[in-house]
Amino acid sequence: MADRDTGTSRPQRPTGWRRLALRLPVLLFRAGLGPLFGKRFLLLHHTGRVTDRDHMTALEVVTHDPAAASWTVASGFGPKADWYRNLRAQPKTLIQVGNRPLAVTAHFLAPEEGADIMAGYAHRHPRTARRLRTFMNLRADGTEASYREAGREIPFVRLDGKNPHEHTRHSHS
Repeated sequence: MADRDTGTSRPQRPTGWRRLALRLPVLLFRAGLGPLFGKRFLLLHHTGRVTDRDHMTALEVVTHDPAAASWTVASGFGPKADWYRNLRAQPKTLIQVGNRPLAVTAHFLAPEEGADIMAGYAHRHPRTARRLRTFMNLRADGTEASYREAGREIPFVRLDGKNPHEHTRHSHS
């Protein structure tokens, strides 16, 4: 799949204290404090496509479908983000929501699905969507149409787990 590069420049990867601030949620998850994030963030475990080393990245949950056991996340640094590229190479992985680990498979969404997701996100979280738009240098003027256009430029990934009701059996002793 070709990168969705429409001439919009993505933000630079953070360094120094900004990088440390972005890594803080990972440290909190690892310390067993994942429940502090509620359902708004998850911890993604991914394997380096070159190094084969384990990595962890905390990501904001854009949408969550409990019935389907799926979570949608976005790559704010575009399709060149390491976690995104690692999932492309190995889509079966683990996430942690709260303190619960779950096996998932990554599905990379089409630009039109991204448009729908971004429009819904902007409707549910208008202030955060405005900040995200500014951070990502996206051309969106606050209208639904502009958020839909911005959503076409953002790589979205749906992480599908197994439906918990699918294989739950109660044994009676």
